[in-house]
Amino acid sequence: MPKPEHPRTPDVEISASATARELRFHDRPRVSVHAQAEPAGECAWGSDRTNLPGQVEPHVTYRDIRIDFRVAAELTTPAPSEEESG
Repeated sequence: MPKPEHPRTPDVEISASATARELRFHDRPRVSVHAQAEPAGECAWGSDRTNLPGQVEPHVTYRDIRIDFRVAAELTTPAPSEEESG
């Protein structure tokens, strides 16, 4: 499973895997990932691919592929406000 370097001790982890005997793209996919830990936590993501390049080509058949993806976040507790600590 992909292991992002940070956060080292995540509070939340989400992992997903997909496999296929054959996979073919008609167009090059547009992929984006946005992960955020609020209010000031640390977040990272990573993926491992087997038999699938980082940039796939249209109309190429990829065989026996596997994708593992992981998002990890370390949550923080906000500092108490003056009213709360008061």
